[in-house]
Amino acid sequence: MVSTRLSRREVFRTIAMTSYREWPAYDLTPLYDRSSLGALKEDVRTVAKVWFEHDAHKAIERFVSDLPLAYVKFRPHDRYTGSTQYNMVLLMRLFLLKELHGWNHETALVEYLQQRPSLCHRLNLESIPDQSTLWRSWQYRFTTDLKATIKTAAKTILIKADQAGVTIPREPPDTHTRHESDEEPTLDGRTVLDQVQKITEHIGQIVFPGYSLDRGEACEIHEHAFWDLQTYLDLRENLAANEGARSFVYESQRDRTPLGHTHREHLRNFSVDRIREMYHQSLDRLLERVADTKEFHRAEIVAIDITEANPFTGDRSGYENEIIGTKEASDQSSSVAWSSSHASAYVETSSTRSKPRRSVSCQS
Repeated sequence: MVSTRLSRREVFRTIAMTSYREWPAYDLTPLYDRSSLGALKEDVRTVAKVWFEHDAHKAIERFVSDLPLAYVKFRPHDRYTGSTQYNMVLLMRLFLLKELHGWNHETALVEYLQQRPSLCHRLNLESIPDQSTLWRSWQYRFTTDLKATIKTAAKTILIKADQAGVTIPREPPDTHTRHESDEEPTLDGRTVLDQVQKITEHIGQIVFPGYSLDRGEACEIHEHAFWDLQTYLDLRENLAANEGARSFVYESQRDRTPLGHTHREHLRNFSVDRIREMYHQSLDRLLERVADTKEFHRAEIVAIDITEANPFTGDRSGYENEIIGTKEASDQSSSVAWSSSHASAYVETSSTRSKPRRSVSCQS
């Protein structure tokens, strides 16, 4: 079977009905716009996950030719200013195909296209570009960031297809290989603070879309300012909301930020069910991102410990057996947990190859 208008419609209907997924990603968060390469990588991840799970989608090439890209603004990533024969969307698909196969030279891509007129037709490729044209486009036309995005997108496609049992042209590349001689970085407080902006951006892209204050559109303070402030407080030790909010005014780049008492009031208004729902949505997004790595793209078990050091002070009515409360002070982490003192989240990915399962425990 091959992709049809109906099968493609079913893919995007599934995405639309999944609470923690959004396509296109620039509609989900103000961190992105139509030219954001981060949004493009997110879209490839979102679509590929559902696309290859459909019974009609069993070919990598069809994903490359059918992936919607017309909405993406490639102009900021195009170094050519004059008219060109081949547009960026087409070149994006061609280089994505080259990266999926792992070809080192454009000649292999040209020969591959010459042998597949049906693929050229699906790509709306009237004439196949020669090797020198493709080489110049990659070397001089595409920005460094766009080339890195293509490599990341190709790796994501290979992993998602492999998870769904679709035949892939090569093994997903390992871009995070560590050597025994590599030293683990020391994550002291200073290191964390030096990386706070980078950490916050990553959290915003992965976790924030799963949370909502449900404030409507009247509030002048953007919703993400509340989550940025919460992240800011969590990355610093013994920083109260009021004091942290005042510091956040000066250290953030936002025009308007919430006051400490406003921030606390919004958080206290959350019900237990709503907190659990948002937590699960964000955890699903996090585990999907972890599953994109080569180390985790086969069958895995991931255990995440959410035990915290601070007591739960909210209303536990009706949830006394699930929210345990606080423990006696000790040298170990103590506090509240959902269902038990350790919460486990599992990610299972199918594979046609056998591989030992790995268990990972993350303790806060």
